[in-house]
Amino acid sequence: MNLADTVRAQQPQVLADLRDLVAIESVSADPARADQVLRSAETVAQLLRDARCPDVRVVDAGGAPAVIGRYPAPEGQPTVCLYAHHDVQPEGERAGWRTEPFVATEQGDRLFGRGAADDKGGFAVHLAALRAFDGRPPVGVTVFVEGEEEVGSPTLDRMLAQEHEALGADVFVIADSGNWDVGQPAFTTTLRGLADCVVTVSTLDHAVHSGSFGGVVPDALTSLCRLLATLHDDQGDVAVAGLATTEPPELDYPEERLRAESGLLDGVDWIGTGTVVERLWCKPALSVIALDATRVDKASNTLIPAARAKISLRVAPGDDAERALDHLEQHLLQHAPWGARVDVARGDSGEPARIPFEGPYAEAARSAFREAWSTEPVFTGQGGSIPMVAAFQEAFPGSTVLVTAISDPDSRPHGANESLHLGDFERACVAETLMLQGFADAGTGAAS
Repeated sequence: MNLADTVRAQQPQVLADLRDLVAIESVSADPARADQVLRSAETVAQLLRDARCPDVRVVDAGGAPAVIGRYPAPEGQPTVCLYAHHDVQPEGERAGWRTEPFVATEQGDRLFGRGAADDKGGFAVHLAALRAFDGRPPVGVTVFVEGEEEVGSPTLDRMLAQEHEALGADVFVIADSGNWDVGQPAFTTTLRGLADCVVTVSTLDHAVHSGSFGGVVPDALTSLCRLLATLHDDQGDVAVAGLATTEPPELDYPEERLRAESGLLDGVDWIGTGTVVERLWCKPALSVIALDATRVDKASNTLIPAARAKISLRVAPGDDAERALDHLEQHLLQHAPWGARVDVARGDSGEPARIPFEGPYAEAARSAFREAWSTEPVFTGQGGSIPMVAAFQEAFPGSTVLVTAISDPDSRPHGANESLHLGDFERACVAETLMLQGFADAGTGAAS
């Protein structure tokens, strides 16, 4: 039986293990479920032990538990680090789900459940590849399964310093991005970064009657709305000075497809200028993702003294997240309407990344994906952020980084009805297995 047939024969057990992982409510953002995050890490560790991994540890660097499993490299062979994360996003309102979020449910050609695609499915791909070699991969393999990616990997830098020797590798395979379409694999070569802040606008030291003072005294919410409106020009482009952009790839993203994937309502126009891929992957984006003010059902005829909003900034590849946040903060302070008091509380940030697809390991990966998927992979960017890519690049500058995926445009990670396509999952498992063999055939190397 060849490698691909071995992977296909083992799919029922891999999917059974994925279903067990989905059932664990490892929501890292919820302190009440910290025990579930630990249970998830311990389950991942046991699955690696069952896959004959000789060195498995549950570790942390002051944050949520991660798992590191290591298969030693055969003489003269490179070491590959396979990354995934076992924590998941909150399920949100259950009324939005067609299935129970923590019960992996097969419907048609898809498997639904929180974490099925993001990113317990990514770990399951690694598990399938390791099982195909019966615990004796042809290269050294380190499996690194993080437990706090969904809250921004706050202790990842400490983890990389603490476990630098254990995590060093010639190649990093990060299975946490998106494919171009069902049946069409992709390697991600650019990622936007992420930064956020909370802006508070104050105009009064106490609330006052809107009839007695309205028309002369500015209220905080109207002032905040005017401030937020300065973040974009009339075409919808980001109006904050000093933010970088990068050159877009030569790839067509049809607007009809984008409208269907995004659920844009009929009659609503796009924002910004440039091609779709330029706006999605290569330019900064600003969104107001939360607003604190008086609730409608609690409103009275009152001018409120303070209001605040949380702003999310997607940072273009080639920019620096903290520098970009500096420019956003400066813009907010300089555009205070009517002399309103503006305070900016800076939040977390994650760096953007350019990910060169070059060298013998990249070519081996391309060949493996071509064989497994029976088509050429597409090279894409992502508008979302995977901050650990830049962290790995900085910590291991001589290594090749490859960003792969199991999700597709209908996988809906972070939202209700998250799912993976079962056919694509099998193809991803085959591709990674062939890729590991391809790395062994590509030549020898020493771990970084």
